[in-house]
Amino acid sequence: MKISFLLMMIGSFPMLAQVKDSTSVAAGKEINDKFPTTRTFDIQYDQFGSSDLKTKIMGNAFEKGTVESHSRFKFAANIPLYQSAAKRFFITNSFRYKREAFSFGDIQNETSRYTRPDLDFHYFANTVTATYFSSLWKKPVMYNASATVDADQYHFQRVKGLASAIIVLKKTPVTTITVGVMLILDPSSIVPFAPIATYEHQFSNSPWKLDFILPQRLLLKRPLLENGRFSVGTELGSENFYLALNSTAFQGTYELNQLELRSGIAYEYAIRKSLIGTFKTGIANVLSSRITERGERTNRYVIDNKQDPQFYFNIGLSYNPF
Repeated sequence: MKISFLLMMIGSFPMLAQVKDSTSVAAGKEINDKFPTTRTFDIQYDQFGSSDLKTKIMGNAFEKGTVESHSRFKFAANIPLYQSAAKRFFITNSFRYKREAFSFGDIQNETSRYTRPDLDFHYFANTVTATYFSSLWKKPVMYNASATVDADQYHFQRVKGLASAIIVLKKTPVTTITVGVMLILDPSSIVPFAPIATYEHQFSNSPWKLDFILPQRLLLKRPLLENGRFSVGTELGSENFYLALNSTAFQGTYELNQLELRSGIAYEYAIRKSLIGTFKTGIANVLSSRITERGERTNRYVIDNKQDPQFYFNIGLSYNPF
Protein backbone atom coordinates (compact mmCIF):
# COMPACT_ATOMS: atom_id res chain seq x y z
CA MET A 1 0.00 0.00 0.00
CA LYS A 2 2.90 2.41 0.56
CA ILE A 3 3.91 2.68 -3.11
CA SER A 4 0.34 2.48 -4.38
CA PHE A 5 -0.73 5.44 -2.26
CA LEU A 6 2.40 7.40 -3.12
CA LEU A 7 1.71 7.01 -6.83
CA MET A 8 -1.70 8.61 -6.49
CA MET A 9 -0.09 11.63 -4.87
CA ILE A 10 2.95 12.20 -7.09
CA GLY A 11 0.99 11.89 -10.29
CA SER A 12 -1.12 14.89 -9.51
CA PHE A 13 1.05 17.87 -10.37
CA PRO A 14 1.85 18.19 -14.07
CA MET A 15 -1.28 20.34 -14.58
CA LEU A 16 -1.27 22.35 -11.36
CA ALA A 17 0.04 25.54 -12.93
CA GLN A 18 -2.23 25.45 -15.96
CA VAL A 19 -5.37 26.69 -14.26
CA LYS A 20 -4.46 29.06 -11.43
CA ASP A 21 -8.05 29.55 -10.30
CA SER A 22 -8.75 25.84 -10.23
CA THR A 23 -5.61 24.13 -8.96
CA SER A 24 -7.47 21.33 -7.20
CA VAL A 25 -9.62 20.58 -10.25
CA ALA A 26 -6.57 20.36 -12.52
CA ALA A 27 -4.77 18.13 -10.03
CA GLY A 28 -7.76 15.84 -9.71
CA LYS A 29 -7.99 15.42 -13.47
CA GLU A 30 -4.30 14.59 -13.73
CA ILE A 31 -4.46 12.04 -10.90
CA ASN A 32 -7.39 10.30 -12.59
CA ASP A 33 -5.63 10.39 -15.94
CA LYS A 34 -2.45 8.74 -14.67
CA PHE A 35 -3.87 6.32 -12.10
CA PRO A 36 -7.15 4.51 -12.85
CA THR A 37 -7.38 3.27 -9.24
CA THR A 38 -8.06 6.88 -8.15
CA ARG A 39 -11.19 7.16 -10.29
CA THR A 40 -14.59 6.84 -8.65
CA PHE A 41 -14.83 3.14 -9.51
CA ASP A 42 -12.12 0.91 -10.97
CA ILE A 43 -11.96 -2.83 -11.69
CA GLN A 44 -8.79 -4.61 -12.79
CA TYR A 45 -7.89 -8.21 -13.57
CA ASP A 46 -4.31 -9.52 -13.91
CA GLN A 47 -3.37 -12.93 -15.28
CA PHE A 48 0.21 -14.16 -14.99
CA GLY A 49 1.84 -17.06 -16.83
CA SER A 50 3.63 -19.98 -15.21
CA SER A 51 6.85 -19.32 -13.31
CA ASP A 52 9.43 -21.39 -11.44
CA LEU A 53 9.53 -20.69 -7.71
CA LYS A 54 12.25 -21.20 -5.10
CA THR A 55 11.67 -20.65 -1.38
CA LYS A 56 14.07 -20.10 1.48
CA ILE A 57 13.16 -20.23 5.19
CA MET A 58 15.44 -18.32 7.54
CA GLY A 59 17.97 -18.12 4.71
CA ASN A 60 18.05 -21.87 4.10
CA ALA A 61 16.80 -23.51 0.89
CA PHE A 62 13.44 -25.14 1.57
CA GLU A 63 11.54 -26.04 -1.61
CA LYS A 64 11.19 -25.37 -5.32
CA GLY A 65 8.40 -25.84 -7.80
CA THR A 66 6.18 -24.08 -10.33
CA VAL A 67 3.41 -21.54 -10.01
CA GLU A 68 1.21 -22.75 -12.87
CA SER A 69 -1.24 -19.88 -12.68
CA HIS A 70 -1.59 -16.64 -10.74
CA SER A 71 -4.51 -14.24 -11.08
CA ARG A 72 -5.29 -10.99 -9.29
CA PHE A 73 -8.64 -9.18 -9.12
CA LYS A 74 -8.91 -5.64 -7.78
CA PHE A 75 -11.79 -3.30 -7.05
CA ALA A 76 -11.45 0.32 -5.93
CA ALA A 77 -14.03 2.94 -4.94
CA ASN A 78 -13.15 6.55 -4.10
CA ILE A 79 -15.94 8.63 -2.59
CA PRO A 80 -15.56 12.33 -1.68
CA LEU A 81 -16.66 13.10 1.87
CA TYR A 82 -15.99 16.83 2.14
CA GLN A 83 -14.98 19.76 -0.07
CA SER A 84 -14.33 23.28 1.19
CA ALA A 85 -16.08 26.22 -0.46
CA ALA A 86 -12.76 27.46 -1.87
CA LYS A 87 -11.98 23.97 -3.27
CA ARG A 88 -8.64 23.86 -1.49
CA PHE A 89 -9.34 21.25 1.19
CA PHE A 90 -10.78 17.80 0.52
CA ILE A 91 -11.51 14.63 2.47
CA THR A 92 -11.93 11.40 0.52
CA ASN A 93 -12.72 7.82 1.51
CA SER A 94 -11.10 5.06 -0.57
CA PHE A 95 -12.03 1.39 -0.35
CA ARG A 96 -9.90 -1.38 -1.87
CA TYR A 97 -10.56 -5.08 -2.32
CA LYS A 98 -8.14 -7.62 -3.79
CA ARG A 99 -8.19 -11.37 -4.42
CA GLU A 100 -5.01 -13.29 -5.19
CA ALA A 101 -5.43 -16.84 -6.57
CA PHE A 102 -2.62 -19.37 -7.13
CA SER A 103 -2.41 -22.87 -8.60
CA PHE A 104 0.78 -24.94 -8.41
CA GLY A 105 2.60 -27.69 -10.23
CA ASP A 106 4.75 -30.26 -8.44
CA ILE A 107 6.62 -28.98 -5.39
CA GLN A 108 9.74 -30.66 -4.05
CA ASN A 109 12.20 -30.28 -1.22
CA GLU A 110 15.31 -32.25 -0.25
CA THR A 111 13.36 -35.34 0.75
CA SER A 112 10.08 -35.52 -1.15
CA ARG A 113 7.88 -34.38 -4.04
CA TYR A 114 4.28 -33.36 -3.42
CA THR A 115 1.37 -31.27 -4.65
CA ARG A 116 -0.16 -28.17 -3.10
CA PRO A 117 -3.85 -27.29 -3.30
CA ASP A 118 -4.97 -24.07 -4.97
CA LEU A 119 -4.71 -21.06 -2.68
CA ASP A 120 -6.56 -17.76 -2.63
CA PHE A 121 -6.15 -14.73 -0.40
CA HIS A 122 -8.47 -11.77 0.21
CA TYR A 123 -7.31 -8.29 1.17
CA PHE A 124 -9.39 -5.28 2.23
CA ALA A 125 -8.28 -1.71 2.95
CA ASN A 126 -10.10 1.51 3.76
CA THR A 127 -8.28 4.84 3.62
CA VAL A 128 -9.41 8.30 4.70
CA THR A 129 -7.36 11.00 2.99
CA ALA A 130 -7.14 14.74 3.67
CA THR A 131 -5.67 16.96 0.92
CA TYR A 132 -4.88 20.66 1.04
CA PHE A 133 -3.80 22.81 -1.92
CA SER A 134 -1.71 25.91 -1.25
CA SER A 135 1.39 27.75 -2.49
CA LEU A 136 4.99 28.08 -1.32
CA TRP A 137 7.50 30.54 -2.82
CA LYS A 138 4.74 31.40 -5.33
CA LYS A 139 4.63 27.80 -6.54
CA PRO A 140 1.68 25.35 -6.22
CA VAL A 141 1.96 22.87 -3.35
CA MET A 142 -0.17 19.94 -2.26
CA TYR A 143 -0.16 18.59 1.30
CA ASN A 144 -1.65 15.21 1.96
CA ALA A 145 -2.24 12.92 4.95
CA SER A 146 -3.99 9.56 5.15
CA ALA A 147 -4.86 6.79 7.59
CA THR A 148 -5.51 3.22 6.42
CA VAL A 149 -7.09 0.25 8.16
CA ASP A 150 -6.62 -3.08 6.41
CA ALA A 151 -7.86 -6.64 6.91
CA ASP A 152 -8.01 -10.13 5.49
CA GLN A 153 -11.18 -12.24 5.28
CA TYR A 154 -10.83 -13.18 8.94
CA HIS A 155 -9.76 -10.18 10.99
CA PHE A 156 -8.82 -6.52 10.96
CA GLN A 157 -5.04 -6.38 10.82
CA ARG A 158 -3.18 -3.08 10.97
CA VAL A 159 -3.43 0.72 10.93
CA LYS A 160 -0.99 2.62 8.67
CA GLY A 161 -0.41 6.28 7.92
CA LEU A 162 1.23 8.45 5.28
CA ALA A 163 1.90 12.17 4.87
CA SER A 164 3.37 13.97 1.87
CA ALA A 165 4.14 17.39 0.44
CA ILE A 166 4.79 18.05 -3.26
CA ILE A 167 5.75 21.30 -5.02
CA VAL A 168 5.89 22.30 -8.69
CA LEU A 169 9.42 23.53 -9.49
CA LYS A 170 8.90 24.19 -13.18
CA LYS A 171 5.91 24.43 -15.47
CA THR A 172 6.04 25.30 -19.17
CA PRO A 173 3.73 24.25 -22.03
CA VAL A 174 6.02 21.26 -22.71
CA THR A 175 7.84 20.44 -19.45
CA THR A 176 6.81 19.96 -15.84
CA ILE A 177 9.10 19.13 -12.89
CA THR A 178 7.93 18.45 -9.34
CA VAL A 179 9.64 17.26 -6.15
CA GLY A 180 8.43 16.26 -2.72
CA VAL A 181 8.80 14.02 0.28
CA MET A 182 6.67 11.31 1.86
CA LEU A 183 6.60 10.45 5.56
CA ILE A 184 5.74 6.79 6.21
CA LEU A 185 3.88 6.18 9.48
CA ASP A 186 4.19 2.41 9.53
CA PRO A 187 6.38 0.38 11.94
CA SER A 188 6.98 -2.23 9.22
CA SER A 189 8.57 0.30 6.86
CA ILE A 190 12.34 0.00 6.36
CA VAL A 191 12.69 3.79 6.00
CA PRO A 192 10.63 6.52 7.73
CA PHE A 193 10.52 8.83 4.69
CA ALA A 194 11.21 8.82 0.95
CA PRO A 195 11.93 11.51 -1.69
CA ILE A 196 9.61 11.75 -4.67
CA ALA A 197 9.90 13.47 -8.05
CA THR A 198 8.19 13.71 -11.44
CA TYR A 199 9.31 14.82 -14.89
CA GLU A 200 6.94 15.15 -17.84
CA HIS A 201 8.01 16.38 -21.27
CA GLN A 202 6.22 16.72 -24.60
CA PHE A 203 8.70 16.20 -27.44
CA SER A 204 8.83 18.94 -30.07
CA ASN A 205 6.95 18.25 -33.32
CA SER A 206 6.09 14.77 -32.06
CA PRO A 207 3.02 13.01 -30.64
CA TRP A 208 5.21 11.33 -28.01
CA LYS A 209 5.37 12.42 -24.37
CA LEU A 210 7.83 11.26 -21.68
CA ASP A 211 6.24 10.44 -18.31
CA PHE A 212 8.78 9.78 -15.53
CA ILE A 213 7.82 9.35 -11.89
CA LEU A 214 10.45 8.40 -9.32
CA PRO A 215 10.36 5.63 -8.18
CA GLN A 216 7.39 4.24 -10.09
CA ARG A 217 7.41 4.62 -13.85
CA LEU A 218 9.19 5.49 -17.07
CA LEU A 219 6.74 5.63 -19.95
CA LEU A 220 6.50 6.98 -23.47
CA LYS A 221 2.93 7.90 -24.43
CA ARG A 222 1.12 9.02 -27.55
CA PRO A 223 -2.48 9.36 -28.77
CA LEU A 224 -3.66 6.43 -30.89
CA LEU A 225 -7.04 6.49 -32.63
CA GLU A 226 -9.58 9.18 -31.81
CA ASN A 227 -10.22 8.32 -28.16
CA GLY A 228 -7.21 6.18 -27.30
CA ARG A 229 -3.69 6.38 -25.92
CA PHE A 230 -0.76 4.00 -26.39
CA SER A 231 2.10 3.64 -23.86
CA VAL A 232 5.36 1.68 -23.73
CA GLY A 233 7.75 1.43 -20.81
CA THR A 234 8.28 0.13 -17.30
CA GLU A 235 6.26 0.44 -14.08
CA LEU A 236 7.06 -0.56 -10.49
CA GLY A 237 4.28 -1.73 -8.19
CA SER A 238 3.89 -3.19 -4.72
CA GLU A 239 1.44 -5.82 -3.51
CA ASN A 240 0.71 -7.24 -0.09
CA PHE A 241 -1.72 -9.59 1.64
CA TYR A 242 -1.98 -11.53 4.90
CA LEU A 243 -1.48 -15.25 5.49
CA ALA A 244 -2.83 -17.28 8.41
CA LEU A 245 -0.09 -19.89 9.02
CA ASN A 246 -0.47 -22.97 11.17
CA SER A 247 2.63 -25.15 11.05
CA THR A 248 5.29 -26.37 13.45
CA ALA A 249 7.58 -23.50 12.42
CA PHE A 250 5.08 -20.65 12.00
CA GLN A 251 1.92 -19.90 13.95
CA GLY A 252 -0.31 -16.86 13.54
CA THR A 253 -0.73 -14.05 11.03
CA TYR A 254 2.02 -13.16 8.59
CA GLU A 255 2.23 -10.64 5.74
CA LEU A 256 3.59 -11.07 2.22
CA ASN A 257 5.09 -7.95 0.63
CA GLN A 258 6.07 -8.07 -3.03
CA LEU A 259 7.71 -5.66 -5.47
CA GLU A 260 6.92 -6.17 -9.17
CA LEU A 261 8.55 -4.53 -12.19
CA ARG A 262 6.37 -4.68 -15.30
CA SER A 263 7.72 -3.85 -18.75
CA GLY A 264 5.53 -3.78 -21.83
CA ILE A 265 2.80 -1.90 -23.63
CA ALA A 266 -0.59 -0.48 -22.68
CA TYR A 267 -3.61 0.89 -24.51
CA GLU A 268 -6.37 2.99 -22.96
CA TYR A 269 -9.60 3.79 -24.74
CA ALA A 270 -12.42 6.12 -23.72
CA ILE A 271 -15.53 4.05 -24.43
CA ARG A 272 -17.62 6.99 -23.25
CA LYS A 273 -16.69 10.27 -21.61
CA SER A 274 -16.69 8.74 -18.12
CA LEU A 275 -15.96 5.09 -19.00
CA ILE A 276 -12.39 4.03 -19.81
CA GLY A 277 -11.09 0.59 -20.74
CA THR A 278 -7.44 -0.46 -20.37
CA PHE A 279 -5.34 -3.34 -21.70
CA LYS A 280 -1.72 -4.01 -20.70
CA THR A 281 0.67 -6.84 -21.51
CA GLY A 282 4.36 -7.62 -21.19
CA ILE A 283 6.84 -9.25 -18.81
CA ALA A 284 6.59 -9.11 -15.02
CA ASN A 285 9.67 -9.48 -12.83
CA VAL A 286 9.25 -10.13 -9.11
CA LEU A 287 12.08 -8.11 -7.56
CA SER A 288 11.30 -9.08 -3.99
CA SER A 289 8.73 -11.37 -2.37
CA ARG A 290 9.10 -11.75 1.38
CA ILE A 291 6.94 -12.96 4.23
CA THR A 292 7.28 -11.37 7.66
CA GLU A 293 5.49 -11.54 10.94
CA ARG A 294 2.64 -9.05 10.90
CA GLY A 295 3.98 -5.56 11.52
CA GLU A 296 7.66 -6.50 11.19
CA ARG A 297 9.96 -4.69 8.77
CA THR A 298 10.42 -6.47 5.45
CA ASN A 299 14.18 -6.77 6.02
CA ARG A 300 13.33 -9.02 8.99
CA TYR A 301 11.64 -11.59 6.78
CA VAL A 302 11.30 -15.25 7.67
CA ILE A 303 10.47 -16.58 4.18
CA ASP A 304 11.99 -15.40 0.88
CA ASN A 305 10.51 -16.36 -2.51
CA LYS A 306 12.31 -16.11 -5.85
CA GLN A 307 10.40 -16.28 -9.15
CA ASP A 308 11.45 -16.28 -12.79
CA PRO A 309 10.10 -13.54 -15.10
CA GLN A 310 6.61 -14.26 -16.38
CA PHE A 311 4.22 -13.10 -19.09
CA TYR A 312 1.21 -11.10 -17.90
CA PHE A 313 -1.81 -9.25 -19.18
CA ASN A 314 -4.12 -6.80 -17.47
CA ILE A 315 -7.61 -5.65 -18.38
CA GLY A 316 -9.38 -2.84 -16.56
CA LEU A 317 -12.52 -0.76 -16.61
CA SER A 318 -12.96 2.50 -14.71
CA TYR A 319 -15.90 4.85 -14.29
CA ASN A 320 -15.47 8.48 -13.29
CA PRO A 321 -18.82 10.33 -13.39
CA PHE A 322 -17.37 13.47 -11.75
